[in-house]
Amino acid sequence: MNGLRKTLILSAVLGACALNCQQVSAQSKDAEPATHAVNDAFARSLPFADRADFDDAKRGFIATLPDGIIAGPGPKPAFDTRAYAFLQTDTVPATVNPSLWRQAQLNAIDGLFEVTERVYQVRGLDISNMTIIEGDTGLILIDPLLSNETAKAALDLYLKNRPVKPVVAVIYSHSHADHFGGAKGVISEQDAASGKVKVIAPDGFMEHAVAENIIAGNAMTRRAQYQFGSPLPVGERAQIDTGLGKALSKGTISLIPPNDLIRQSYETRTVDGVDIEFHLVPGSEAPSEMIMYFPQFKLLDMAEDATHNMHNLYTLRGAEIRDGRLWSRYIDEAIERYGNRTDAVIAQHHWPMWGNERIVAFLKKQRDLYKFMHDQTVRLLNHGLTPTEIAEQLKLPASLANEWSARGYYGTLRHNAKAVYQFYLGWYDANPADLDPLPRAEAARKQVEYMGGADAVLKRAREDFKAGQYRWVASVTSQLVFADPGNRQARELGADALEQLGYQSEAATWRNAYLLGAAELRNGVPSAQGAGASAELLKGVSIDMAFDFLGVRLNAAKAEGKHIVINWTFTDRNETYVMNLENSALTHRTGKLADDADVGVKLTRAAFDAISLKQRTFADSVASGDVSISGNPPKLRELFGLLDDFPADFEIVEPRKVTVE
Repeated sequence: MNGLRKTLILSAVLGACALNCQQVSAQSKDAEPATHAVNDAFARSLPFADRADFDDAKRGFIATLPDGIIAGPGPKPAFDTRAYAFLQTDTVPATVNPSLWRQAQLNAIDGLFEVTERVYQVRGLDISNMTIIEGDTGLILIDPLLSNETAKAALDLYLKNRPVKPVVAVIYSHSHADHFGGAKGVISEQDAASGKVKVIAPDGFMEHAVAENIIAGNAMTRRAQYQFGSPLPVGERAQIDTGLGKALSKGTISLIPPNDLIRQSYETRTVDGVDIEFHLVPGSEAPSEMIMYFPQFKLLDMAEDATHNMHNLYTLRGAEIRDGRLWSRYIDEAIERYGNRTDAVIAQHHWPMWGNERIVAFLKKQRDLYKFMHDQTVRLLNHGLTPTEIAEQLKLPASLANEWSARGYYGTLRHNAKAVYQFYLGWYDANPADLDPLPRAEAARKQVEYMGGADAVLKRAREDFKAGQYRWVASVTSQLVFADPGNRQARELGADALEQLGYQSEAATWRNAYLLGAAELRNGVPSAQGAGASAELLKGVSIDMAFDFLGVRLNAAKAEGKHIVINWTFTDRNETYVMNLENSALTHRTGKLADDADVGVKLTRAAFDAISLKQRTFADSVASGDVSISGNPPKLRELFGLLDDFPADFEIVEPRKVTVE
């Protein structure tokens, strides 16, 4: 079950990188003249004199970590703010888009901050924020960051500077792991299970917290490296930010299940003397999400539905497309319900904003940003434009384009427009020539042949590189690399083009993707070591979902002609399943066991989890009495021998070196 083990951690990813990757070696080059020109144009086109965000980001500052380091579970820190000290200058290097530099500076402002009386935030010590509310007798924590180590450090920082009180409640705003992964750093599982500490989450939280990325988890984890730039070094020519926050922490991820769910669209609870109005917003930024209003403090928490950037309708790591129309509607509902009684607005990323008039204006811009992307993309697709044509044509109106909070630091207008197209029409652009194209490597070889061969292509590509046509050079050299991955000149020129695109990118996610692509063209794929699934996350995976994932791992060619039936009995849950391999498909159903089963397995869920985590083998578990197998045990081994293990470091910017059956 190695593949299951590798993938169960994936919900710990907000889509985040769940691998401890070796950092790629740095062979970066300087910005080319065309990149200087692009970035200079950005510096002239946006209102950099507007420093209101910096005032907001620093307001209420109390303290931060003295040395900027949060120790990790191993020799490397879970988080290190010192690495980003180079951002303290306003002199922007040519290797960074000035707009992104500004966002990276804002995200680097870290520490404990007072938002309003009794409401505090710890920011800049992980990709997300922890909000701390002082109840009558204890503390209410909203979103305990991504890892136990950073969450504990955030709470410790608060306790060193405010009266010491126990944690009486933890609230998960939504089902992405950077908003729940540090739970065990601030409370114990026992206190949550007993009800001593309330753990409040939106309806559907557990299902989505562990499910969103499991089936396609291995691919999504690898792609997340490109989105967040996790294997890249930090610096002016490398990773500087994620757009949504500084970086992913590299600590221990946990999950403590909620003991209290918000199930109605609107619910009001009083938690330790604090009134909280919950508003469910499922299917916006996350499939399970809620925003919160605190009438005593006139404070609105928008979770992740209104932050200081354009968010993703499609995330580069890969996930279900988000509905911009629905997202916009939720923000409008918040304006209608809370707008005229809000004096401060926070989110679980970025910095707060104060003043009713400013807040309502901000929320209206966010509302209209997502509605604009949705409506204008749909308008153009109804004119027959394809995703690429729409992305090239669509431009924000000046009223949004000049708004810092609408800039594409995390999502972008280009890839969000393509997401809207996919949401309605899918991947096919209706041109029959695109219905069944050749595989990429085969098509690349034919294209290079038609272009007159690799040498001719390289000659012209070098001329286009000098002319600053980096998008085209990246594309055509990619064809050369897929036609012949050993073509060193093509790899180097392609890397140079991707690097310049990265230097020009306003989106941190695009910058990270371009720069990691360049690094892998130059150096190959860095080796990756799986961090392994955490037991806390595994507990949240249903048996049904775990069995579904086994079906995804089945190698159909190896299973050709085989028929195996297995009865599963989970003795501690009084649950039975029948697993059937037939026609190269692995199916299962719950209920009555099969009379003709080849083998029967009796075990507890804990034993199943231990085997899934590779803490024990089936043989060890049988020997210890935790698992009993009846019938024909070799059939069990035969079935599991038909399952693929997925590589954590598969190639992206070049063809796969290993043929997949």
